[in-house]
Amino acid sequence: MKPQDAPLVTGYALACVVVFLLTWVSGYQLDSFIRAGFIPARFGSELIASPGTMVPFILTPLTSAFLHAGWLHLIFNLIILLFIGRQLEAPLGAKAMGVLLVVGAYAGAFAQYLADPASAVPMIGASGAISALIAVFALIFSRSQTKAIGPIPAHWVRALWLALAWIGLQLLLGLSGGGDFGAIAIWAHVGGFLAGLLLARPLLRWRFGGR
Repeated sequence: MKPQDAPLVTGYALACVVVFLLTWVSGYQLDSFIRAGFIPARFGSELIASPGTMVPFILTPLTSAFLHAGWLHLIFNLIILLFIGRQLEAPLGAKAMGVLLVVGAYAGAFAQYLADPASAVPMIGASGAISALIAVFALIFSRSQTKAIGPIPAHWVRALWLALAWIGLQLLLGLSGGGDFGAIAIWAHVGGFLAGLLLARPLLRWRFGGR
Protein backbone atom coordinates (compact mmCIF):
# COMPACT_ATOMS: atom_id res chain seq x y z
CA MET A 1 0.00 0.00 0.00
CA LYS A 2 1.32 3.43 -0.97
CA PRO A 3 1.40 6.36 1.50
CA GLN A 4 -1.18 8.24 -0.57
CA ASP A 5 -3.62 5.37 0.03
CA ALA A 6 -3.59 6.18 3.76
CA PRO A 7 -2.73 9.88 4.06
CA LEU A 8 -4.10 10.40 7.57
CA VAL A 9 -2.24 7.54 9.24
CA THR A 10 0.94 8.25 7.28
CA GLY A 11 0.75 11.94 8.19
CA TYR A 12 0.17 11.15 11.86
CA ALA A 13 3.18 8.82 11.90
CA LEU A 14 5.40 11.46 10.29
CA ALA A 15 4.18 14.09 12.77
CA CYS A 16 5.13 11.80 15.67
CA VAL A 17 8.62 11.41 14.20
CA VAL A 18 9.03 15.17 13.67
CA VAL A 19 7.85 16.01 17.20
CA PHE A 20 10.17 13.39 18.68
CA LEU A 21 13.20 14.66 16.75
CA LEU A 22 12.49 18.31 17.57
CA THR A 23 12.08 17.73 21.30
CA TRP A 24 15.02 15.31 21.42
CA VAL A 25 17.46 17.55 19.53
CA SER A 26 16.37 20.71 21.38
CA GLY A 27 16.65 19.07 24.79
CA TYR A 28 13.04 19.88 25.67
CA GLN A 29 11.78 16.30 25.64
CA LEU A 30 11.15 15.99 29.38
CA ASP A 31 9.74 19.50 29.48
CA SER A 32 7.29 18.60 26.69
CA PHE A 33 6.05 15.62 28.71
CA ILE A 34 5.05 17.93 31.56
CA ARG A 35 3.63 20.72 29.43
CA ALA A 36 1.83 18.65 26.78
CA GLY A 37 1.43 15.19 28.33
CA PHE A 38 -1.79 14.02 29.93
CA ILE A 39 -1.52 14.46 33.71
CA PRO A 40 -4.66 13.27 35.56
CA ALA A 41 -3.95 15.45 38.59
CA ARG A 42 -4.18 18.60 36.47
CA PHE A 43 -7.95 18.19 36.23
CA GLY A 44 -9.56 20.95 38.27
CA SER A 45 -6.31 22.06 39.92
CA GLU A 46 -3.31 24.33 39.37
CA LEU A 47 -0.72 21.58 39.53
CA ILE A 48 2.18 23.62 38.16
CA ALA A 49 3.03 27.23 39.03
CA SER A 50 2.90 28.58 35.46
CA PRO A 51 -0.18 27.03 33.79
CA GLY A 52 -0.09 29.67 31.03
CA THR A 53 2.89 27.89 29.47
CA MET A 54 1.09 24.56 29.35
CA VAL A 55 -1.27 23.05 26.81
CA PRO A 56 -4.87 23.38 28.06
CA PHE A 57 -5.82 20.26 29.98
CA ILE A 58 -8.71 19.42 27.65
CA LEU A 59 -6.29 19.14 24.72
CA THR A 60 -3.62 17.04 26.42
CA PRO A 61 -5.17 13.67 25.43
CA LEU A 62 -4.41 14.74 21.84
CA THR A 63 -1.02 16.40 22.34
CA SER A 64 0.23 13.51 24.47
CA ALA A 65 -0.47 11.15 21.56
CA PHE A 66 2.36 12.83 19.61
CA LEU A 67 4.94 12.41 22.40
CA HIS A 68 7.14 9.35 22.96
CA ALA A 69 9.60 8.49 25.70
CA GLY A 70 12.36 7.07 23.49
CA TRP A 71 13.27 5.46 20.21
CA LEU A 72 11.92 2.04 21.15
CA HIS A 73 8.61 3.54 22.31
CA LEU A 74 8.33 5.52 19.07
CA ILE A 75 9.31 2.68 16.72
CA PHE A 76 7.02 0.14 18.40
CA ASN A 77 4.02 2.46 18.16
CA LEU A 78 4.78 3.43 14.56
CA ILE A 79 5.05 -0.20 13.45
CA ILE A 80 1.61 -1.00 14.85
CA LEU A 81 0.12 2.29 13.64
CA LEU A 82 1.35 1.90 10.07
CA PHE A 83 0.68 -1.84 9.78
CA ILE A 84 -2.88 -1.75 11.11
CA GLY A 85 -3.85 1.86 10.45
CA ARG A 86 -3.03 1.82 6.76
CA GLN A 87 -5.07 -1.33 6.25
CA LEU A 88 -8.05 0.25 8.02
CA GLU A 89 -7.92 3.66 6.38
CA ALA A 90 -8.55 2.26 2.90
CA PRO A 91 -11.97 0.75 3.75
CA LEU A 92 -12.99 3.25 6.44
CA GLY A 93 -11.78 6.48 4.86
CA ALA A 94 -9.80 9.33 6.39
CA LYS A 95 -12.74 10.97 8.19
CA ALA A 96 -13.76 7.80 10.03
CA MET A 97 -10.12 7.10 10.85
CA GLY A 98 -9.75 10.59 12.27
CA VAL A 99 -12.77 10.08 14.51
CA LEU A 100 -11.43 6.70 15.64
CA LEU A 101 -7.99 8.06 16.52
CA VAL A 102 -9.32 11.09 18.40
CA VAL A 103 -11.96 9.16 20.35
CA GLY A 104 -9.42 6.45 21.12
CA ALA A 105 -6.98 9.03 22.49
CA TYR A 106 -9.63 10.62 24.71
CA ALA A 107 -11.04 7.28 25.85
CA GLY A 108 -7.55 6.11 26.78
CA ALA A 109 -6.88 9.29 28.75
CA PHE A 110 -10.24 9.03 30.48
CA ALA A 111 -9.57 5.43 31.52
CA GLN A 112 -6.16 6.42 32.83
CA TYR A 113 -7.76 9.24 34.80
CA LEU A 114 -10.38 6.92 36.34
CA ALA A 115 -7.64 4.47 37.35
CA ASP A 116 -5.65 7.14 39.27
CA PRO A 117 -7.14 10.67 39.30
CA ALA A 118 -4.43 11.98 41.63
CA SER A 119 -1.51 10.80 39.49
CA ALA A 120 1.00 13.54 38.62
CA VAL A 121 2.88 11.28 36.20
CA PRO A 122 2.51 12.43 32.57
CA MET A 123 0.96 9.88 30.24
CA ILE A 124 2.44 10.06 26.77
CA GLY A 125 2.26 8.02 23.59
CA ALA A 126 -0.43 6.92 21.17
CA SER A 127 -1.59 4.01 23.34
CA GLY A 128 -5.28 4.89 23.39
CA ALA A 129 -5.52 5.76 19.70
CA ILE A 130 -3.61 2.67 18.56
CA SER A 131 -5.62 0.39 20.86
CA ALA A 132 -8.80 1.69 19.22
CA LEU A 133 -7.35 0.77 15.82
CA ILE A 134 -6.44 -2.71 17.05
CA ALA A 135 -9.99 -3.25 18.32
CA VAL A 136 -11.61 -2.27 15.02
CA PHE A 137 -9.08 -4.29 13.04
CA ALA A 138 -9.68 -7.39 15.18
CA LEU A 139 -13.44 -7.00 15.02
CA ILE A 140 -13.66 -6.42 11.27
CA PHE A 141 -11.03 -8.85 10.06
CA SER A 142 -11.50 -11.61 12.62
CA ARG A 143 -12.16 -14.97 10.97
CA SER A 144 -13.38 -16.66 14.14
CA GLN A 145 -17.03 -17.61 14.23
CA THR A 146 -19.06 -16.61 17.26
CA LYS A 147 -22.61 -17.53 18.17
CA ALA A 148 -25.24 -15.42 19.86
CA ILE A 149 -25.71 -16.02 23.57
CA GLY A 150 -29.37 -15.65 24.41
CA PRO A 151 -30.46 -12.12 23.48
CA ILE A 152 -26.84 -10.98 22.89
CA PRO A 153 -26.11 -10.79 19.11
CA ALA A 154 -23.10 -12.67 17.75
CA HIS A 155 -21.17 -9.48 16.90
CA TRP A 156 -21.49 -8.25 20.50
CA VAL A 157 -20.38 -11.65 21.81
CA ARG A 158 -17.25 -11.35 19.66
CA ALA A 159 -16.66 -7.80 20.91
CA LEU A 160 -17.00 -8.91 24.54
CA TRP A 161 -14.55 -11.77 24.06
CA LEU A 162 -12.05 -9.44 22.41
CA ALA A 163 -12.45 -6.89 25.21
CA LEU A 164 -11.92 -9.52 27.91
CA ALA A 165 -8.85 -10.90 26.12
CA TRP A 166 -7.31 -7.43 25.67
CA ILE A 167 -7.98 -6.38 29.26
CA GLY A 168 -6.51 -9.66 30.50
CA LEU A 169 -3.38 -9.11 28.40
CA GLN A 170 -2.93 -5.59 29.77
CA LEU A 171 -3.33 -6.81 33.35
CA LEU A 172 -0.71 -9.50 32.74
CA LEU A 173 1.65 -6.87 31.31
CA GLY A 174 1.10 -4.72 34.38
CA LEU A 175 1.74 -7.63 36.74
CA SER A 176 4.88 -8.63 34.85
CA GLY A 177 6.14 -5.09 35.36
CA GLY A 178 5.86 -5.38 39.13
CA GLY A 179 2.26 -4.28 39.40
CA ASP A 180 2.96 -0.71 38.26
CA PHE A 181 0.00 -0.32 35.90
CA GLY A 182 0.59 3.40 35.40
CA ALA A 183 4.13 3.02 34.08
CA ILE A 184 3.02 1.66 30.69
CA ALA A 185 -0.44 3.25 30.55
CA ILE A 186 -2.28 -0.06 30.90
CA TRP A 187 -5.64 1.61 31.38
CA ALA A 188 -5.15 3.84 28.35
CA HIS A 189 -4.79 0.67 26.28
CA VAL A 190 -7.98 -0.69 27.81
CA GLY A 191 -9.97 2.52 27.34
CA GLY A 192 -8.90 2.96 23.74
CA PHE A 193 -9.66 -0.66 22.91
CA LEU A 194 -13.16 -0.49 24.39
CA ALA A 195 -13.82 2.72 22.44
CA GLY A 196 -12.74 0.98 19.24
CA LEU A 197 -15.12 -1.92 19.88
CA LEU A 198 -18.02 0.49 20.39
CA LEU A 199 -17.18 2.57 17.32
CA ALA A 200 -16.52 -0.22 14.81
CA ARG A 201 -20.08 -0.81 13.59
CA PRO A 202 -21.19 2.88 13.69
CA LEU A 203 -18.14 3.85 11.64
CA LEU A 204 -18.85 1.13 9.10
CA ARG A 205 -22.46 2.25 8.80
CA TRP A 206 -21.29 5.85 8.40
CA ARG A 207 -18.81 4.84 5.71
CA PHE A 208 -21.08 2.51 3.75
CA GLY A 209 -24.45 4.11 4.34
CA GLY A 210 -25.90 1.57 6.76
CA ARG A 211 -25.22 -1.50 4.65
